[in-house]
Amino acid sequence: MPTPEPATHPGPRYGQFPTALRFSVRDQTRNRLAGLLLGVFVPLWYLVMTAMAGGEPLDFKLYATGEVLRVDAGHLTLITAGLNCVTMIAGFVVFDAVRKSLAFDRRLVFAGYRQSTLIGAKTLAVAAVATGIALYTALAALLFWRPAVGAWFGLLAGFTVIALTYGALGLLLGVLVKRDLEGFFLIIMGGLMDTFLQNPLGNPLANEPILQWFPSFGPMQFAAGDAFGDTALWGHLGLGLAWAAGFSAVGLVIFRFRTRDRTR
Repeated sequence: MPTPEPATHPGPRYGQFPTALRFSVRDQTRNRLAGLLLGVFVPLWYLVMTAMAGGEPLDFKLYATGEVLRVDAGHLTLITAGLNCVTMIAGFVVFDAVRKSLAFDRRLVFAGYRQSTLIGAKTLAVAAVATGIALYTALAALLFWRPAVGAWFGLLAGFTVIALTYGALGLLLGVLVKRDLEGFFLIIMGGLMDTFLQNPLGNPLANEPILQWFPSFGPMQFAAGDAFGDTALWGHLGLGLAWAAGFSAVGLVIFRFRTRDRTR
């Protein structure tokens, strides 16, 4: 009778995190469709939306101060178009990667990897990928609008926070829904409704209080306040981070449940 081979050992505990992080980043960055969306869809979407909006003046309300700003419709639409691009791409990338790697993550736990290590790696990978997507989207906006340096960094901050929020939502849906179609539909339709309802161009509810309950409200207020009102609304940026933290917490709890070692 042949001697059974020893089980594969995951290696020292201190070496687990870099390996898990490498796997997570690799899974999230090798999505070719997402790369195509970044390279082609983002500037094309900017072009279409700014052409449709034109340069007419538009009223936009800053809720933190109660001030109604008179802004350029094309520039405001550029912000909402960028937010929309970020929500769809970040959510899609993370959802696709998390869903496909869930079975592999479960095998890693069975092989001896700590769940806390995998959770930390997932979180850091989502943050890194979301930040990269936001940076590219903010740089692409410079092809159509040259705001002041401070206003551009406000734009980048708003894009980064909404990317983290929808990246966290993608993680949550990746461990929760049963089929790809469900996750893609929720991310795409949710992102479209969330971001474009913030723009008063063609939406009479854009300056109504109900929009304060949407995930993109805080980042939109921060980016618009910095760009048009010379006001840094840090509390609203924190509100966006609270959405990201909430989605992440729920998603990681479900991830821990679905990857637990049931043989112990």
